[in-house]
Amino acid sequence: MINSQEIKNGMCLKIDGQFYFVIEFLHVKPGKGNTFMRTKMKNVKTGKVLERTFQIGFKLEDVRIDKRPYQFLYKEGDDAYVFMNQETFEQINIEKQQIEGVDFLKEGDVVDVVSNDDNVLYAELAPKVALKITYTEPGLKGDTATNALKPATVETGATVRVPLFINDGEEIIVDTRDGSYVERANPSIKK
Repeated sequence: MINSQEIKNGMCLKIDGQFYFVIEFLHVKPGKGNTFMRTKMKNVKTGKVLERTFQIGFKLEDVRIDKRPYQFLYKEGDDAYVFMNQETFEQINIEKQQIEGVDFLKEGDVVDVVSNDDNVLYAELAPKVALKITYTEPGLKGDTATNALKPATVETGATVRVPLFINDGEEIIVDTRDGSYVERANPSIKK
């Protein structure tokens, strides 16, 4: 248990049986009245942001969390993904809805798995990944003047909107948080 004045960014709290990460906090001392903590917290399961204020001295339950690298091995059925701990080689199953950016996950990728007492809270990919385009309409030389985009299918099967000059077989960088095209991958840099 901690007091509300000990809240820090990134801390995990258990409130009403739910886990929340503190995104933002502000120690408020009004001219009149008692001092309080204004917080913004993200629900681990739903992703919804909750704003809450706590009086100074209010007791909260802090939760110890671990963040470890796991390698994606294979998909089991429609919703289960099998990962291997990079340190102990132990294998675990993680449900699809617990993986952030799951549409851009390919075999061999390493993700960060956040857990509490062997309960997986969520898994997240790197913010940007390099993926090869398997299909897109042919691009035309000189199609760089406008910001027009076309759909392209990447090696994981996901569809990404890319500029008109991108062609089949090219490698692009994709933002896994929103599925947007970032840039062409530099061919001289090896993964």
